Amino acid sequence: MTVALSFAALLAIGVPIAFVLAATALIYILVSGNEVLLLSYPQQLFGGLENYGLLALPLFILLGEFMNEGGIARRLMAMALAFIGSVRGGLAYVNLIANMMMASILGSTVAQITIMSRMAVPEMERAGYPRDVAVAITAAGGLLSPIIPPSMLFVIFGVIAQISIGDLFIAGIVPGLLLSGAFLLVIAWLGHRHAFPKNERMSRRERLSAVMDGMPAGIIPLTIVGSILGGIATPTEAAALAGLAAIALGRFYYRELKFRQLGPAFVRAARNSAIVLILIATAQVFSWVITFENLPALVAAWIQSVTGSATGFLLLVNFCLIFVGMIIDPIPALIVIVPVLLPVATDVYGINPFHFGVVICLNLVLGLMTPPVGSALFTAAVMSNVRAERIARVVMPFLVIMAGVLVLLIVFPVLVTGVL
Repeated sequence: MTVALSFAALLAIGVPIAFVLAATALIYILVSGNEVLLLSYPQQLFGGLENYGLLALPLFILLGEFMNEGGIARRLMAMALAFIGSVRGGLAYVNLIANMMMASILGSTVAQITIMSRMAVPEMERAGYPRDVAVAITAAGGLLSPIIPPSMLFVIFGVIAQISIGDLFIAGIVPGLLLSGAFLLVIAWLGHRHAFPKNERMSRRERLSAVMDGMPAGIIPLTIVGSILGGIATPTEAAALAGLAAIALGRFYYRELKFRQLGPAFVRAARNSAIVLILIATAQVFSWVITFENLPALVAAWIQSVTGSATGFLLLVNFCLIFVGMIIDPIPALIVIVPVLLPVATDVYGINPFHFGVVICLNLVLGLMTPPVGSALFTAAVMSNVRAERIARVVMPFLVIMAGVLVLLIVFPVLVTGVL
């Protein structure tokens, strides 16, 4: 009870989540009278970072910086437009397809929405799309980044759960494609409702030029997924190889990346990585404390009294996590929740950890578009100068169909696990 009350009080007064986790653990030690645990506190804090898999995080963040500076994102969108052709709402489809391509590279929703808002929204507005609709489609496309590999959420879940991050990437492929297909259906419906304009017809030469210019960018996702599937590299090594490929493409092929831009890119990547890593370090201490409080066993006993089936457990957990995602960003929510719920899911209900990880990550992504936190929603609003309320209203069909995909994955775990 002490841990729960301390956590809620500190969170309510606006203390950053990393300090909430560290302070809650310290309060528990002092209140419980186990001062001897103070000797292990620093060890637990630094022990949370002693995992090779965490090296993938700063490398993937750095990769996103190189992609942005090298002009690769813009060419991916042009290539997607060439494939779509002259159809009603073509730019909306292009926006989503470009988001799919970016998701396979960046793995960060905020970074993806920041880039795509600058590229896609002005183009769609010039073509006659309502601004709030253009921003909503861009923001919804950003929700693919935590699901389509490489995903920072998957990396963090894999580290906490002590399972293969590469296999977790593979488990996210089918759910990512299902979600992308569902979003395409929503765009078709929105196109009918809002009478989206048609694209200008591209000549065969223009289409071929866009495809040829964008195809080299495909080296990057192929490097990541191909090296992992082929057993050539770990996710960490794959991120490093993809970063080198992005530098080579941006500097020597597209000639937009200058060597003087690398220093600032490293600084931004280091700053963003530090934010995530301090969360993971303090979460290790918090997990250590809740183990002493026997919280996983208490949660298991309560859930077992409510439902005895694995499907019922997942549905109940996801219903609760929708509200968690409304107030806590996905990364800290994942760090807090996984140590509590994963042992219950695997040991009590026999749920595959890869299945549980994909479902939990997809659920928490919903919170990126829901107030009061909704970091993706407010990032899109700030980047595009549109009120968040207007975006939320248009993006609602995407959230509804996303919830439908989530239920489908819960009922049919083979869509995630396959042979894992």
